[in-house]
Amino acid sequence: MNQAVIPAAERTQSYYSATLKHETDYPTLQGEVSVDVVIIGGGFTGVASAVELAERGLKVALIETHKIGWGASGRNGGQVTSSLSGDEAMRKQMRQSRGTQVDDFIWRLRWRGQEIIESRVARYGIDCDLKHGHLHAAMKPAHMNELRSFHDEAQRRGLGDSVTLLDRAEVRNHLASEQYLGALKNTRNLHLHPLNLCIGEALAAESLGVQIFEHSEVLEIVHGERPAVITAQGRVNAKQVMLAGDVYHTLEPKQLKGKIFPAMGGIVTTTPLGDLARQLNPQDLAVYDCRFVLDYYRMTADGRLLFGGGANYSGRDSRDIAGELRPCIERTFPQLKGVDIDYQWSCAMGIVVNRIPQLGKLSNNVWYCQGYSGHGIATSHIMGEIMAEAITGSLGRFDTFASCKHIRVPLGDIFGNPMLAAGMWYYQMLEKLR
Repeated sequence: MNQAVIPAAERTQSYYSATLKHETDYPTLQGEVSVDVVIIGGGFTGVASAVELAERGLKVALIETHKIGWGASGRNGGQVTSSLSGDEAMRKQMRQSRGTQVDDFIWRLRWRGQEIIESRVARYGIDCDLKHGHLHAAMKPAHMNELRSFHDEAQRRGLGDSVTLLDRAEVRNHLASEQYLGALKNTRNLHLHPLNLCIGEALAAESLGVQIFEHSEVLEIVHGERPAVITAQGRVNAKQVMLAGDVYHTLEPKQLKGKIFPAMGGIVTTTPLGDLARQLNPQDLAVYDCRFVLDYYRMTADGRLLFGGGANYSGRDSRDIAGELRPCIERTFPQLKGVDIDYQWSCAMGIVVNRIPQLGKLSNNVWYCQGYSGHGIATSHIMGEIMAEAITGSLGRFDTFASCKHIRVPLGDIFGNPMLAAGMWYYQMLEKLR
C-alpha cells in the first residue's frame, strides 16, 4: 500500500496531503499581536470566517494548533451538497423566531454554501478540482419517497433544471452499479479537493492582510473588556475572539464540554483506475446513499475511487479502514473486486445530539461556532458568513441559530460517545424496518 511521504506530526497521510497544490509554512506565534478579531482554528470555519471578516475591512489573526486544514476540513469526502444536518430539528426550533418564513430560511441555507464556495474559488483562483454533479441514491422504496418529496419541493421552487429524479434504469446510465432503486440528480451540488480548498482560502485570507500562525496551540482565552488568546510563546489582543476549533479543542469546558462529540469516519482511495473510472461513473458525479449510516464516494482528478462510509461513534479510530470499506466498495462496484487501496485515513466529525450547528457567545466579545455532524464543507462556509455578519453587527441569522436549545450531556467525556453509539444503533434498527 502506497502512502504519502509526509511526517505524521504535520499532516495525516492521505490522498489529499499527497496531492497538495501548496503546502503551508506559517510562523509560530511569538510575542504580542493586536487585531480586531482573532480566530482560533485553521479549518474551514476559521479560514472562511477570516476571509469574510477581512473582506469587510477588519484586521484579523488566525491561530492553528497544527497546520491549516489539519483536521476534518482536510480529510473529508469532498462533497458540497444541499443536505443540511438537523434540518427537521431546525424547522421545529426556528419556527419561534422565523415564524411562517422558516421553510424559506432553511431552503435558502441549503444552497448558500455552494454559492459561497463557487464565488470564492472564482474570485481568488483557487485550484481545488471543483466539479458539479451529485447523486443522492435510494436503496429501498422508503428512500425513493424521501427523494420524491425533495424533488417536488425543488420543482415548486423553480429548480427543475438542477434537480432530476431518476429511476433504476436511469441511475444505471450514470453508475455501473446495480444496488440503487433510483436517485436524485443535483447539478448544483459540488465535489472538490477539500484540503486544496482550505489552503487556497487561507492564501486568500493572507492576501487580504490576515495574519496566520501555525503550530500555536491556544492555552487560554482571556475574557473581559480587552479579550485575548494566550499561547506558549505569544499573545493576541483583540476586540473580538472567535472559537472555531469544532471537536478538536478542549477550550472553555465550563460552557462547551458535553455539547459536541467525535465520530470517526474512514476514507480510502484506490489505485488509479484508468478507463475503468469513466466506465463506472461516466458523468463524474459524487454519490451518497439515503441510509442513516451511509456510503459516499466520487472519482478524484487522477481517476481513483475515493470511498468513505460508516461512522465509529465510540470516538476511536479504526485499526483497518481499508479492511472495513473494501466489502462496501465491492458491493457497490463488483468490477473492483481485489482493487489495490493506495491510501486510507480517518476523519473526526463533530457530532451534535440534535444535529443543529451550535453558534453562541461565551461572553460579551467571545464567540463560538461548531458542530456540523458530517455536513461540514457547505455548512462551515454558511456559518462563516453568519459569524462575520454577527461580529460586524448584523445579528439576525446568528440569533436564529443561537436561540436553538441543545442537549448538554453531563460528564460528556464518559457518557457522550456511548450515548451516541446507542443512538446510532437505534437509527440503524429503524433503517432496517423502513
